Amino acid sequence: LIYDAIDGSGGFYRGHAEAGSRSLMNVTFNLPDEGLEARFVREAAAEGMVGLAGHRSVGGVRASLYNATGMEACEALAGFMRQFVETVG
Repeated sequence: LIYDAIDGSGGFYRGHAEAGSRSLMNVTFNLPDEGLEARFVREAAAEGMVGLAGHRSVGGVRASLYNATGMEACEALAGFMRQFVETVG
């Protein structure tokens, strides 16, 4: 779901990994600039999606999808990503 949102964003979201090497546990991506990344993380947190800031040495966004992360959370993030592109993209 989240990779579909990345792939369907017209290049707004740029994944770090090649399609054949994508992790099912950690989805990492960038937005067009750091300001938009900060806004994305801030607005997602306001919607209850926390911990999305990427590693301090890499930046970007990182969604960690470990066992406790349900399908509903993935659907919520993918929906937020699509809405964010429509709003600012």
